[in-house]
Amino acid sequence: MLSIIVPTYNEVDQIGQTIRHIRSASGQHALEILVVDGGSADGTALIAEQHGATVVNSERKGRAAQMNKGASLAQGELLYFLHADSIPPQGFIDQILTAYQQGARSGCFRLAFDDPHWFLKANAWFTRFNINGLRFGDQSLFVAKEVFAQSGGFREDLVVMEDQEIIHRLKKLGTFRVLPDVVITSARKYRENGVFRMQGIFYLIWSLYYLGYSQQQLVKVYKKLIRKHKL
Repeated sequence: MLSIIVPTYNEVDQIGQTIRHIRSASGQHALEILVVDGGSADGTALIAEQHGATVVNSERKGRAAQMNKGASLAQGELLYFLHADSIPPQGFIDQILTAYQQGARSGCFRLAFDDPHWFLKANAWFTRFNINGLRFGDQSLFVAKEVFAQSGGFREDLVVMEDQEIIHRLKKLGTFRVLPDVVITSARKYRENGVFRMQGIFYLIWSLYYLGYSQQQLVKVYKKLIRKHKL
């Protein structure tokens, strides 16, 4: 069984649609949908429950802590981490199982945005390459539960870049594969902040992270520059 773990915080406008798409794209496979909520005040948990997900309340807010919480409760041998505003491709479970049977122990899909802007299409094109610097949580992440446990899980001291950091460790524990299909993710941050401005902010945070800036400094930059942030 595949356990799908979706961290949420005030995602009432997205979570119902995401769960519906998960179910319609999963085929006949048994699956577990765990929505791990970080204290939403907008009815996210209620909507998730109404759509058949198991809702878990996380003691700590933050994607890393929430995803670790979900992984600790998951029943499946394979874990699939998915953002609340991202939609997996049709037949995604078959694709993940095939990759696993062929030896992949972790991996992700390529990325596409729900917006036709040429720059976003160009940006998404590069996600086909298996390069650590191009891996972000919007592409989702599948990993064998035993491998996730061996890795130590997501680092809960990381508020940003937690998705990219874990990839370095997972690759040391087995084959990581980028699957050819795409996860469609919301471009809402780009629409709210401006396409080029938003990408510039992401590049800035990415660069500062690799230059060794602290999480406190990165979060300060994030909150200062990104409108309608959820940190």
